[in-house]
Amino acid sequence: MNTASKTLLFFTVLCMSNSCLSEDDADWSFLQNEHVKIGIKKASGGAIGWFSLAGSEGNFVNHFDHGRLIQQSYYGQRDGSRWGEKPWRWNPVQGGDYLGHPAKILEFKSTADSLYVKTRPKHWANGDDINDMLMEEWITLRGSVAHIRFRMTYSGSVSHPKHDQEIPALFVDRSLKTLLIDQGESIKEYQPGFPNERYPTPRHWAAYVNKDDFGLGIYVPQADELTCYRFGDLGQKGACSYLAPLAVFEITPGLVFEYDCYLTIGKRDQIRERFTSLASKDE
Repeated sequence: MNTASKTLLFFTVLCMSNSCLSEDDADWSFLQNEHVKIGIKKASGGAIGWFSLAGSEGNFVNHFDHGRLIQQSYYGQRDGSRWGEKPWRWNPVQGGDYLGHPAKILEFKSTADSLYVKTRPKHWANGDDINDMLMEEWITLRGSVAHIRFRMTYSGSVSHPKHDQEIPALFVDRSLKTLLIDQGESIKEYQPGFPNERYPTPRHWAAYVNKDDFGLGIYVPQADELTCYRFGDLGQKGACSYLAPLAVFEITPGLVFEYDCYLTIGKRDQIRERFTSLASKDE
């Protein structure tokens, strides 16, 4: 099978596993240029549920439920909540809760060049609206790179202790099985298992790629490490590859936390070149 046929087959499988949708679907809003296409899923609090090459229906993002996607998620104190049978903690999630209830979009704006969403998050475990928190995202495209600016505003009175915070949580198709982390001198490869593993990210980016070394990369300048896992078997309902760049901080009254996130699609050398160029501009 030649390279073009392999690429077509890969995107066909990817499309089938991620429920390809058209831009006419009311649950979605898209932004596209000549290189890439990104979309927010309105039925999941406006979290990012789509990222593909322009003109392709091969979506890389796993949006199987409200906890997957590419989205903001934060953690606080133990509060007696339970995720199924598992004791859980205060956990505002942009997409919604584990029982299938979506977070509420409070404001949405779409232009030819940008998307903006303001969301009232849900508690992942108990489904409560987190009324003392707002989540916002601004999305633009720069060539083959999507730039997302995330903001979380907490107006509650409870101080939550330090915890690993996902900045952001990122779920992709299970077929993207190899995790790449740029260590400076070389790019290391990992095959994450389950449950979570943890690795440093000295160049602040990582990527999941398929057997043809093609996939999705994420660069978060504020994150020096990540957590990751892979769940399920290829073709199994809910199977995914996951990673989250991490920051460790407490959530205290009046906190406003903002960060930049960049996404791109390509071969490892293309991903590395684009993120290295971004990093040089940030210095």
